[in-house]
Amino acid sequence: MVGFGSIGQGILPLILRHIGIQSERISIVTADDSGRAEAAEFGVSYHLTPLDRANYRRVLEPMLGKGDFLLNLSVDVSSIALVELCRERGALYLDTCIEPWPGGYTDPTLSMARRTNYALRDEALKLRTAKGVAPTAVLTHGANPGLVSHFVKQALLNIAADTGAATPDPTSRAQWAQLAKTLGVKVVHIAERDSQVTNVPKKVNEFVNTWSVDGFVSEGAQPAELGWGAHERNFPADGHRFDFGSGCAIYLNRPGASTRVRTWTPKAGHFHGFLITHGEAVSIADYYTVLDGTRVAYRPTVHYAYHPSDSAVVSVHEFAGRNWQLQDHKRILNKEIIAGIDELGVLLAGHQKNAYWYGSQLSIEEARKLAPYNSATSLQVTVAALSGMIWAIENPDLGVVEPDEMDFRRTLEICMPYLGPVSGTYTDWTPLEGRGLLFPEDLDAGDPWQFKNVRVV
Repeated sequence: MVGFGSIGQGILPLILRHIGIQSERISIVTADDSGRAEAAEFGVSYHLTPLDRANYRRVLEPMLGKGDFLLNLSVDVSSIALVELCRERGALYLDTCIEPWPGGYTDPTLSMARRTNYALRDEALKLRTAKGVAPTAVLTHGANPGLVSHFVKQALLNIAADTGAATPDPTSRAQWAQLAKTLGVKVVHIAERDSQVTNVPKKVNEFVNTWSVDGFVSEGAQPAELGWGAHERNFPADGHRFDFGSGCAIYLNRPGASTRVRTWTPKAGHFHGFLITHGEAVSIADYYTVLDGTRVAYRPTVHYAYHPSDSAVVSVHEFAGRNWQLQDHKRILNKEIIAGIDELGVLLAGHQKNAYWYGSQLSIEEARKLAPYNSATSLQVTVAALSGMIWAIENPDLGVVEPDEMDFRRTLEICMPYLGPVSGTYTDWTPLEGRGLLFPEDLDAGDPWQFKNVRVV
């Protein structure tokens, strides 16, 4: 395991429970000493060794052989470098996001387009050009990106069944994309509302979160990104297209943590979330693209719409007010959480029944009963990473794989017992609801699911 923060500490007992490996066969390499006691509790080897370009091979090569597994839960360690190393050593690989070396998000010599998840994904997918069979390397398989891609497939099947769509059970990428097109899905929001609260309030000059502060800050400071749908007719004034890759996404000339969008979940109702860049916004949009020759005949608009815990919202506000300079103190909530749920799912909209949310409504109380060292937020990530590990072990020679390409039924089978209530809900809500009463806006009333209507300006 590379990295042993909140997600590493939460997944370790799940690995020991489900994969059956002996603890002495596990080694942790981390830049942070905060998890040493947890590693000692399980009898796991612990190496406080920050990895960089100069030492990562020297440190990791003695630990990696054919059939071993590298679980990457780090920040500031290049995912591409680790995938290449695993391929050379015959080892399997999984990460929860594609990470660059330090400076990859902030290097002033890089264009804004090259500081995006779109660019990172484009570089990672180039590893597929290698000839021959390669060890399976699962990219971006946490809760989101990761688990939500499987939610999308189940949601599509549910909508098809509920609308009487005469469609066969898809077995290929082309068939899944055609199903989404046939159903008329225009928009996919990764709609998440974290309502977990703490009895230790956030202090001034402190960033508080229910999962990795460094991870959230790095992606929040990147440009906002979204998969760009074929139905969109109002290109954002601050939007930019990419001149490389598949062209399935765009980015905005502003950080995701300063960009808000309207969305909906069953328990929270409608709310404003941050349009934080995430890999699934790109991969889902790409996966569900239907081409007519070179013309895009269909593609949904896809993006994350995230309302983190109230403590994290205040932390983001302070972070932005400091001109995006991180606070001096960081704290990840776990034992201090006293109530709340993490409502994480996918909102598929624009179809015959308007909008459908499908996902997990996991409470802190249930998360603590299910697995030690986890909050509701972390357990949704850790069990998804676990399911990706198991799937890779069962399918060991597929090379680089994205969540959208995996067997969604197998991964959901592993995850379901840990997700609390998992359900689907239809809603009549649209982003036009209640608009224009107090502050008239320039809306596109002809189609409520235009991004112009979703974005908060």
